[in-house]
Amino acid sequence: MKREYWLILIIYIAMQLSSFIGVPLIMGLLHKMGKDPALAIPYWLIFSFSITLIIILFILRKEFQTSNFERKGSSIGGSLAWAISGVFIALFAQSVAANIEQIFGVPLGSNNTKEILKIIQTFPLAVLVSSIIGPILEEIVFRKIIFGGLYGRFNFFISALISSVIFALAHQEPQHILLYSSMGFTFAFLYVKTKHIIVPMFAHIAMNTFVVLIQFVYKGDIDKLSKTVHGIQNFIGGFL
Repeated sequence: MKREYWLILIIYIAMQLSSFIGVPLIMGLLHKMGKDPALAIPYWLIFSFSITLIIILFILRKEFQTSNFERKGSSIGGSLAWAISGVFIALFAQSVAANIEQIFGVPLGSNNTKEILKIIQTFPLAVLVSSIIGPILEEIVFRKIIFGGLYGRFNFFISALISSVIFALAHQEPQHILLYSSMGFTFAFLYVKTKHIIVPMFAHIAMNTFVVLIQFVYKGDIDKLSKTVHGIQNFIGGFL
């Protein structure tokens, strides 16, 4: 793996761990300023993710201009078509994975998504992290670097499997490993199919944005549906 890639991985991991120091510092400053300490989390997320993205894009600036893998990719029209269709492929894969998880007793819903939604409710500008900055960083790290590095040595399935499992575990919800892995496979497929990292980036951004919008617009209906499904499961469980 290139030295720049190792540096990017270190920077990304450091960014993920930085909240243990950054959030308490921001909370202290907000407390002194008489502002709501709860804003410390969205403030630090926006700051840390934005700085990390700027640094990583700077490190990769020359590679994005000279990469043979990127230059030999599909046409603009083809890439756009795959980017749009990729959103629906990702949503379909996620739906299938969620249904399979339910068969094995994994409950619907993601704690990670719930926490993100709470943060956005506290500070709406934080949607930039969940819907744009986060997906861009994840595609660079998990698809371009990790999957891309593996794909140079192994076949697609092995490379996608390893990178997708790492991608899933990075979300710290092992119970939903199938759900996140299905997304990882989809984005890896889009990357290989078009040879443009911007394609899975677009699909990832669009999917995250869609999920956030749906959660906010239809929050009441989703809560009712979740309670209904939970009630049915308890009812069936009573007979078993």
